[in-house]
Amino acid sequence: MVTIYDIAKKANVSAMTVSRVINKSDKISVKTREKVEAIIKELNYLPNSSARSLVSKKTKILSLMITDIANPFFTSVARGAEDKAMQMGYQLMLCNSDENLEKESKYIDMLISAGTDGVLIAPANDSSKKNIQTLTKYNIPFVLLDRHIKDLKCDQVLSDNETTTRRLLEHLIKQGHKRIAIINGPLDVATARERHQAYCDTLTAHGLEINSNLIHQSHFLQDSDISKIIKKMLDLPENERPTAIFATSNFIGVDTVKFLIKYNMKVPEDIAVVCYDGLPNYTESELFITAAEQPSYHFGYMGMQMLIERIENTAPEMPRKIVLPAEIHIRKSSLHEIDKNNEAPR
Repeated sequence: MVTIYDIAKKANVSAMTVSRVINKSDKISVKTREKVEAIIKELNYLPNSSARSLVSKKTKILSLMITDIANPFFTSVARGAEDKAMQMGYQLMLCNSDENLEKESKYIDMLISAGTDGVLIAPANDSSKKNIQTLTKYNIPFVLLDRHIKDLKCDQVLSDNETTTRRLLEHLIKQGHKRIAIINGPLDVATARERHQAYCDTLTAHGLEINSNLIHQSHFLQDSDISKIIKKMLDLPENERPTAIFATSNFIGVDTVKFLIKYNMKVPEDIAVVCYDGLPNYTESELFITAAEQPSYHFGYMGMQMLIERIENTAPEMPRKIVLPAEIHIRKSSLHEIDKNNEAPR
């Protein structure tokens, strides 16, 4: 393996001079710099990052912990995070917790052992607080992504769950829907909890009943138990059956449409569907389902910017919170008014 001493010998300069060229010091003449750089290129020299980190106490490696890499939302988040990290001279390590606390804990232990400079993390659920506090114990900066945790003071990049949920539901209400169901993720996840609360608040504000038979929890991963939930709602008497469903994630939305069709229900003629999150470049459903599309790339890009600022001590002392709005795309899955007198599709 080529070392700076090999380069110094061939360039007839000191190892310190080579080190200064590598670290872009301005105390080197242009002629010497060009000679050393030519030899570095000729010998295919690669800096020893481990040795450099011992001196600087920084590895220049950042970590992104997400809950489901298969979800297009997090795929785009990762793209934004990587772009910003590379732009700022860092490399990115990706971890996927699968909404699992134990897996999340093991990854955090691994990241601490590897010496990551900081972590951008979407917590598995509220109980992730203990895992994240381990980062604090080892003085590793972190930024929360998409999901917050109560009483954890830190930088955050979040979605405007309240406004977005209200806008989706008010679209359905304007179409004449009064019996609107919700299929949600687990309520120990901040996003699910906030969307549930906004669902209840919006129905109440419009004088609509909050019916426990129309409130269901699943999870945010693919291949969930949506089929059983749809069957349970369709088994209700016709005058109690929902005329619309609010799915709180993209996977829940796609599965909702899939199983409604499987049970011979027409969307939106029999039951309308809206969902939180789009499915960019993922399935043909993207062109069919009314969805609130979050600026997922910016979640990763801005979260990584905040993390790097925290690592490099250029961030303000007080924690920051960025709340990103979603864009509502009205599509066929909800464009069918119902008869407001008997609540039947028309």
